[in-house]
Amino acid sequence: MPVVTVGIDLAKNVFAVHGVDEGGKAVLIKPRVSRDQLLTLIAQLPPCLIGMEACSGAHHWARMFQQYGHTVKLMAPKLVAPYRMSGKRGKNDAADAAAICEAVTRPSMRFVPLKDEHQQATLCLHRTRQGFVEERTAIYNRIRGLLSEFGVVLPQSPERLRREIPTHLDALPGWARRCISDLLEHAGNIEARLAEYDRAISEIARDDERSRRLMHLRGIGPTTASALLASLGAGHDFRNGRQVAAWIGLTPSQYSSGGKERLGAITKTGDAYLRNLLILGARSVMASLGDKQDRFSRWVRSLVERRGYWRAAVAIAAKNARMAWATLKYGDAFKALPATA
Repeated sequence: MPVVTVGIDLAKNVFAVHGVDEGGKAVLIKPRVSRDQLLTLIAQLPPCLIGMEACSGAHHWARMFQQYGHTVKLMAPKLVAPYRMSGKRGKNDAADAAAICEAVTRPSMRFVPLKDEHQQATLCLHRTRQGFVEERTAIYNRIRGLLSEFGVVLPQSPERLRREIPTHLDALPGWARRCISDLLEHAGNIEARLAEYDRAISEIARDDERSRRLMHLRGIGPTTASALLASLGAGHDFRNGRQVAAWIGLTPSQYSSGGKERLGAITKTGDAYLRNLLILGARSVMASLGDKQDRFSRWVRSLVERRGYWRAAVAIAAKNARMAWATLKYGDAFKALPATA
């Protein structure tokens, strides 16, 4: 019988392929397929359902397989692990491919949205920018640590740090002064790169109509809008906004049993970068409340009073995630709450 479902365990050079027919019987078992043979093998199969774990190169292979009429779905690796049945097979590439083949057919399985090349290129900008931010923070921390060895304790703010360091350089020994100067120069180069990346991300957000619609939501700027669009696409892989909030990790964890509901802290699963951007946007909304009396501002103000600052920040971030999904899903048909009364 023809193959109807295929599971592929991705790797750098050697892949494992497992295919089953309509009755679930294994009819295609390839434990070792080289990189240059994989596409030829998949092209020879009739259109079928292909499952893969969402890892490096998965979106590229998904686009390649779709050209041959296949339906490709990606899954988080931790959701595939329970289907491995280690008691029967053990942990190896062939067992992983079989587990993926079984997991992709489960009706309750959650899938990762497929990304096109433009989305991945935009996310490259965000990931590289975030790496520069982390490197800049590490350099400034290193500078503060070195200065503290000579009794100079400076604030954590990068702006104040750069402003106050020159007054202490002349008092440092020769090599210490050289090291601090080199680190400051390196941090300045990173600052310049960050400014370029920020401009590029802002241009991408302004040039896309969907990003401009997202930026109408309070707490979502060009960086967040660009990241949301690149990650969610048109939002068709989610049934509702709550799934998006749960996918980003903004929904509470549950420990319920025996009819008693126990809700804990947010799960913090999924994309930490998106979650951080939405939380930062929520904090900016609360910081700019002032005396605004529109409906949204009144809701935020009462939320802070009832639940506290950080719970309010998470609630605003989750609300923005849901509204962002509705904006991308329905376009102009979705009307967000007006910013003013």
